[in-house]
Amino acid sequence: MRHLMLAGNWKMNKDLTETQNFVQGLKVYAHKHTESRVEIVVAPTYPFLMTASEMLKGTPAKVSAQDVSANDDGAFTGEVSATMLASLHLPYCIIGHSERRQYHQETDDTVNVKLKKVLKHGIIPIFCIGERLEQREAEQTNEVLKRQLQEGLCDITLYTGKEIVIAYEPVWAIGTGKVATPQQAQDAHNFIRAWLSENYNGKVSEKLLILYGGSVKPDNIKELMLQPDIDGALIGGASLKLEHFTAMLDTAGEVVKQK
Repeated sequence: MRHLMLAGNWKMNKDLTETQNFVQGLKVYAHKHTESRVEIVVAPTYPFLMTASEMLKGTPAKVSAQDVSANDDGAFTGEVSATMLASLHLPYCIIGHSERRQYHQETDDTVNVKLKKVLKHGIIPIFCIGERLEQREAEQTNEVLKRQLQEGLCDITLYTGKEIVIAYEPVWAIGTGKVATPQQAQDAHNFIRAWLSENYNGKVSEKLLILYGGSVKPDNIKELMLQPDIDGALIGGASLKLEHFTAMLDTAGEVVKQK
């Protein structure tokens, strides 16, 4: 059986003091967190990755970067390479988030390069895919997901399914307050898992975690996570408040016992 993962993507929020305060509270919670089948991940901004990592050392909670450069070390002002992230011993890095695709013109090819960079350094990518509203309304969701999977994972070999995590995030639900219905989310996750089975194998398909993201909150997360192919959530705004994030972790602890 797959475990559940809740990953809080803080985006461009929280200064140093706010990061320390949140992480200290999460550290206290994580020490009491006894459900080993619920994985806790937070993704602070670049300047505070080391702070968060050091504070959470020895707890079940883990730290992820929000992005990585497509370039190796060199004259790329403002960029952060996979080599640098690896030197912090980070276990995860978010790649291909719709905001990177929308505001920074990242393509499926760019995402593919970034996935390869972090995999080379032993970092597990949280690989984001999802359709825009007009694509959903045109009934092109599966077509979009298929393209993003094919091009994003081009020439990437998966042996166990634990090399990456996939996050299905319908763009129309990110930061909008709209959320896919549990059935809509399940249908997309089921399609992704079937694609993995067809293009890799059943073992990879069965073991690989697929998260849902898009306006996930304490009051809607349970019904989403109860779906058979949804293995947790990549959470944006609702992960910024400790009480909301821990409430969702508590819910995940209840759900994992039912799945």
